[in-house]
Amino acid sequence: MNNHTDNSNQLLGVEAKPNQALPADPNEKILALRDLKLFFPVKTGVFKKTTGHVKAVDGIDLDIYKGEVLGLVGESGCGKTTLGKAILQLIKPTSGAVYYQGSITNQLPIDLCKLSRDEMIPFRKNLQIVFQDPHSSLNPAFTIFGSLEDPLKAHGFSKKAERRRVIGDLLVSVNLHREDMDRYPHEFSGGQRQRIGIARALLVNPELVVCDEAVSALDVSIQAQVLELLLKLRAERNLTYVFITHDLSVTEYICDRIAVMYLGKIVELANADDLYSHTLHPYTEALLSAIPIADLDRRSHRIILEGDVPSPLNPPSGCPFHPRCHKRIERCKTEVPTLKAVRSDKGMHMVSCLLSE
Repeated sequence: MNNHTDNSNQLLGVEAKPNQALPADPNEKILALRDLKLFFPVKTGVFKKTTGHVKAVDGIDLDIYKGEVLGLVGESGCGKTTLGKAILQLIKPTSGAVYYQGSITNQLPIDLCKLSRDEMIPFRKNLQIVFQDPHSSLNPAFTIFGSLEDPLKAHGFSKKAERRRVIGDLLVSVNLHREDMDRYPHEFSGGQRQRIGIARALLVNPELVVCDEAVSALDVSIQAQVLELLLKLRAERNLTYVFITHDLSVTEYICDRIAVMYLGKIVELANADDLYSHTLHPYTEALLSAIPIADLDRRSHRIILEGDVPSPLNPPSGCPFHPRCHKRIERCKTEVPTLKAVRSDKGMHMVSCLLSE
């Protein structure tokens, strides 16, 4: 596992180097998730009776520290995007708490899950999102100025000239031109549209930004440019990112910590360096082995997972990963592992696996 760093950064077309912002303060949390659950009811029959629940997010406990980049990784359907939307209250969680502690709360934690839609409005300014598809998130009938000015109107920028100044400054900060605000979305490339999406998220000076697959739809060379831009803006604006992706070569470059999700649960959480050099969960090992590399000798170490991802409507007994695990033991079929800390020289390393015991 030690050699992933060089290959993945070569894949991105960037050189490995430390992030450009000050390290996160481990004592200053901006978000604390406690037993967060989000279940979607399954209704069947003529009378739409609830016959089960899809457990998209199933009991997440997670702290996010001010100034860090936290990666959420996993296969499609593992619940990482749903978790990101639950953090921002774009989808109301079924149960649990999301404690936000920022400038608007005077450093006192507020449970966002208990706020109504109207009560959430002041918090929207500090909690923003960059969507996966920048084209579908921009109205093709509006110019860029028309798409970006509404948040400014909602937060007190009443004069058009002032809104144009703010939007122009932001476009320049994401390596575009002021005059681009009068163009339409179809006139931009995919990378330029993603930069516009980033600019929109930063319009109201947020403290935390959820990046939902923000570079997955871009070419590798453009991915590198957008990642460099995110790191630059993080350093300039003291931002905190929750970076959602399925690409572990990207998370290794940009993230301080990485949380690996499977079937709505976090199965491993560690500093990025520690996760890659000292992988503990078999699922994480399989994900890392899938990173494309040029070394022919190491390609044979690819771990092929058995079967399909189980349905979150009817998860397997015991460890949810055991039907596909190449290291499973008999206990895995009946005992449910919990996320526990293990000894590490590089900070807290947590894993949910019976083998780690």
